Amino acid sequence: MAAAFMAGSSHHTPFRAELDATVRLAAPLAAANLLQMAVYAIDVMFVARLGPIPLAASSLSVSLFGLFVWGVTGLTSAVAPLIAAELGRRANSVREVRRSIRMALWLTVAVGLVAVALCGLGEEIMLATGQDPEIAAQAGVFLNVLRWAAIPMIAANVLRIFVSALGRPGFATAITALALAVNALGNYALVFGNLGAPALGLVGSALASNLTAVAVVVAYVVAIGRDRRMRRFHLFGRFWRPEWERLRQIVKIGTPIGLTVVAEGGLFGAAAFLMGRIGAAELAAHTVALQLAAIAFQVPFGIGQAATIRVGYHFGAGDRDAIGRAGWAGLAVGAGFMAVSACTMLLAPRLLLSAYVDVNASGNVAMVGFALQYLAIAAAFQLFDGIQTVAAGVLRGLQDTRVPMIIAVTGYWLAGFTAAAVLGLGTGLQGVGVWIGLAIGLIVVAASLLWRWHRRDVIGLLPVRTGTG
Repeated sequence: MAAAFMAGSSHHTPFRAELDATVRLAAPLAAANLLQMAVYAIDVMFVARLGPIPLAASSLSVSLFGLFVWGVTGLTSAVAPLIAAELGRRANSVREVRRSIRMALWLTVAVGLVAVALCGLGEEIMLATGQDPEIAAQAGVFLNVLRWAAIPMIAANVLRIFVSALGRPGFATAITALALAVNALGNYALVFGNLGAPALGLVGSALASNLTAVAVVVAYVVAIGRDRRMRRFHLFGRFWRPEWERLRQIVKIGTPIGLTVVAEGGLFGAAAFLMGRIGAAELAAHTVALQLAAIAFQVPFGIGQAATIRVGYHFGAGDRDAIGRAGWAGLAVGAGFMAVSACTMLLAPRLLLSAYVDVNASGNVAMVGFALQYLAIAAAFQLFDGIQTVAAGVLRGLQDTRVPMIIAVTGYWLAGFTAAAVLGLGTGLQGVGVWIGLAIGLIVVAASLLWRWHRRDVIGLLPVRTGTG
């Protein structure tokens, strides 16, 4: 087992070996994240053909559903640093890892049912936020079906963490590719009534998402059962046996992670409402520019996931020097990719926008003009966006989540949203002001998290036992 976490060959310096190990773990996770974006895009492509009202209902529903699911996913993702530390502490920690995964799955079901119940109030929530009654009604119907995908989606993330921590991140990429195929086929059959299936419209798209979520969980279970290394953990053995102390640990570490995810997602969701008050062209431009930024974000997000595992492993082993190498390696890779992403946004913004809209169409002139402005700001904050997500990941590897949550809530909302609202609605900057506010939030959070990582020894985040490095 320890061989799966070896930093590299003896021909490399320790940092270069750690860098190589981080890239090998992060690459398939980043690829899986990008494929997941494609899964969501499939839904939009099919539902958009139903008309503007179903598309609006679907978009609002997915935003609400995503907020609940990502919050619970953040809560259960605390299992990543825990099992990484267990593997670092003792390579043959089969029982400890199994207990952690078991309790994470218990938590998935318990809190996932709360998310399911909240999604059942979809129409009421839409009406309370002032949405059109027709859109709210369709959103309510859509959410009543889609909500049952919540638990399998969250469970799939727990299993993804397990296979990644066991040195099998390629399974995550392959299974997400399978999800893309299943979702496309399900939408094709159920939305428009192809392949002998009934034409269910918007409900058909929700059913396709449910089928995809279940297929992903089944695929992970099969993959774990067929792999020799993972099979010996007997992951689902004694599944009904409680481990209350382990559950408490997951909740303690995971609750701040879930709140951090909600704080960040909520900021960008709130920005869309601000843009809607400014104008339709600005909102459309914001949506497209943010989609491009979100695609770029998936890579450092995967690097942050890998960094959590690498740092967590060395944290369990009590090796301070290796912890430092793992953290800085993740930050270097994340910053390097986002520097490339920023240059692309600056040098070829129209090419990027052309993937979504006809940049030469006369009817898109205003929207494209706004989007070009927003992409210039997005390029400026790319580096900080990459740093903040990887820095959060390396701190999670040290099981440090409470203070980073406070930093996130303060930075995103007190600094970021306040600046976005004041500059966007109170000055002539309008949409540009909103994006400057987003940049301010990301810069504050990135700088604060990076400083905390730099001071990890002074503030007592490192284990007492040291390694040889």
